Amino acid sequence: MARRLRPVELDFVETAPLRLVFTAEVSAPPEAVYRALAEDVDAWPSWFAAVTLARPTAGGAGREVRLKGGTRFQETILAAEPGERYAYRVDETNAPGLRALLEEWRIAPVGTGAGPGTGTGTRVQWTFAADGPAPLRLALRVGRAGLGRAFRDAVRSLDRRLASAAA
Repeated sequence: MARRLRPVELDFVETAPLRLVFTAEVSAPPEAVYRALAEDVDAWPSWFAAVTLARPTAGGAGREVRLKGGTRFQETILAAEPGERYAYRVDETNAPGLRALLEEWRIAPVGTGAGPGTGTGTRVQWTFAADGPAPLRLALRVGRAGLGRAFRDAVRSLDRRLASAAA
């Protein structure tokens, strides 16, 4: 059964009772990474293994996401800043225990090579900001390694996808 979560705003990414932050670097440029995150929502299942469905809703102001195992989310986009940040909060889910959830993807250029074509990579940072009862927060902390692995695998897969599209 779907439940409504507390509607948090962008500042929740800094104030949430539980914040899990993961970072990885990819060779794709920030603009390509941003497009994959924010504009090519339907393609998320092709690079993020945990996602079975992702589609824009509300004319692009929201998303519907389904995960392996049956978890569903209805989300509102809170920030869509090309080449910099993509953030959304979960408004409704069937996941037990969650009171609030906001995810933020920050992207920034990396590399400072001196020649043409250098310095085109991207640092990707994903912040998972959540609130729920103490047992849920503990379970998420214990599951941090698994979430980190899922993030790193997804970002590597995204990088391969973007490299093959650019070729």
